[in-house]
Amino acid sequence: MYRSHVLVCGGTGCTSSNSLKIIDKLEEEIAKQGLSEEVKVVRTGCFGLCALGPIMVVYPEGAFYSRVTVEDIPEIVSEHLLKGRIVTRLLYDETVGKDEIKSLNETDFYKKQVRVALRNCGVIDPESIDEYIAQDGYQALGKCLTEYTPEQVIQIISDSGLRGRGGGGFPTGRKWALCAPNKAPQKYVVCNADEGDPGAFMDRSVLEGDPHCIVEAMAIAGYAIGATKGFVYVRAEYPIAVKRLQIAIDEAREYGLLGKDIFGSGFDFDMEIRLGAGAFVCGEETALMTSIEGNRGEPRPRPPYPAVKGLFGMPTVENNVETFANVPQIILRGADWFASMGTEKSKGTKVFALGGKIKHTGLVEIPMGTTLREIVEEIGGGIPNGKKFKAAQTGGPSGGCIPASLIDTAIDYDNLISLGCMMGSGGMIVMDEDTCMVDIAKFFLEFTVDESCGKCTPCRVGTKRLLEKLEKITSGNGTLQDIDDLEALCHYIKENSLCGLGQTAPNPVLSTLRFFRDEYVAHVTEKRCPAGVCKSLLSYQIVAEKCKGCTACSRVCPVGAISGTVKNPHVIDTAKCIKCGACMEKCRFGAIVKR
Repeated sequence: MYRSHVLVCGGTGCTSSNSLKIIDKLEEEIAKQGLSEEVKVVRTGCFGLCALGPIMVVYPEGAFYSRVTVEDIPEIVSEHLLKGRIVTRLLYDETVGKDEIKSLNETDFYKKQVRVALRNCGVIDPESIDEYIAQDGYQALGKCLTEYTPEQVIQIISDSGLRGRGGGGFPTGRKWALCAPNKAPQKYVVCNADEGDPGAFMDRSVLEGDPHCIVEAMAIAGYAIGATKGFVYVRAEYPIAVKRLQIAIDEAREYGLLGKDIFGSGFDFDMEIRLGAGAFVCGEETALMTSIEGNRGEPRPRPPYPAVKGLFGMPTVENNVETFANVPQIILRGADWFASMGTEKSKGTKVFALGGKIKHTGLVEIPMGTTLREIVEEIGGGIPNGKKFKAAQTGGPSGGCIPASLIDTAIDYDNLISLGCMMGSGGMIVMDEDTCMVDIAKFFLEFTVDESCGKCTPCRVGTKRLLEKLEKITSGNGTLQDIDDLEALCHYIKENSLCGLGQTAPNPVLSTLRFFRDEYVAHVTEKRCPAGVCKSLLSYQIVAEKCKGCTACSRVCPVGAISGTVKNPHVIDTAKCIKCGACMEKCRFGAIVKR
């Protein structure tokens, strides 16, 4: 029996900030103070508030230490764990009240969240099956195998309203129902953990923080559709996730929760990991299955759909990590419980990876229907440095942007589609007034061009032509005709591409054209980037009234483009200027502006 538990984040973000060294130092100092029998150190998954990592929470007090360093550990052990005095200087500001230490759940970041998929992340040791079982782990699987028929399991998932969390939003129960009746010598369950959107890390965090829920959910899906074999397709760039998932699979086999005759029910199910090489196109279900088969990851024409002819030509159900993470809780708590959250057509919660120009970057799980304003201003803490919110990009390279004028939009599948966006896997990149929307569209097109498999001409050639047009516009050589051509080409690519990658690749362009067309026009008619981002259209100027003649700018200019005498206003020769911005960074008087 331990009197204190110290939970340290072992997710990728905090691990990269030396959380493993912090754990080693903790155990060393705890042993030195003779507290090894009283204090237990637990390495958990991601807490969500990544901006404050490395994170440490001490129970029973619930003290939330943020940005902890190895050097802080002796003080935490000697003061808090030994003497019972909380080290307030290391606490997260929002948890420090006048007379008490607030719970983490009372902070702005957490209080509006409802954690279903992330329920165990930051709570349990992901490498211990016993801790997962202590949190009702594998009860849902046991309930399915002993109380429900496969048809009843599918009906529960259907009644819950759970839709695919990987982007498409297809009803999960319907997908399982389409596969179940198909007769075949072998059926498969596939988990899509090929999370490739820039800025997205939801699935990785679930695998790192709660891998057993994926094992349990896939076994439930196998029982529901009559499959005995499962594959998790995860990118090799996620070594921590791969390691912990493999540990979970091995532990489940050891406990008889995978393999033959699970729970004495006669049901057999086993699973294994397949590593992907990081190709974005392999997030498309048919390309993913092609890759598992050992072939180059390219999409196949549909129909036939995977429910009829999928992996190795057999009926297959494929869902992503977050979709599976909801399944055990739906079985345990009931379809009505899950359906009570969210909106009419978008039930439950959704995990978002909040990044970009936002104070609190990290993972958030909120009920469907939560407004963008609540996410940005309340949960995310608003835009730093006093800047204004400009737009939020959802769905990554396949999505679009929501402008500031629509910040009160309720986030669900249908609302996002109506705006020309999509849920995607759940990446949400927040942008402020210093962001050029044309440049953002170009950034995502560069990614898509690089990641296209090249199988179909509309995507292989069309996206390159789109990128060329955007480069022409951002370099100051574009015309109004180029904008019209850009839009027409977008619609052609959407209508004629083979798979979801090509069909959604134009979305960032179409979305920015819809809401920020004025920026495109400014680039081509005024040869000006309103946000001051596109280098070819920039010019640095010195405001004479503010210039003190200190010569700091001229001394730092690498090409000698700034001239002037001491205590007199300086001038920038725009013909010589290479627009590096060194002068602007050096000026202490705000005399240099970019236009």
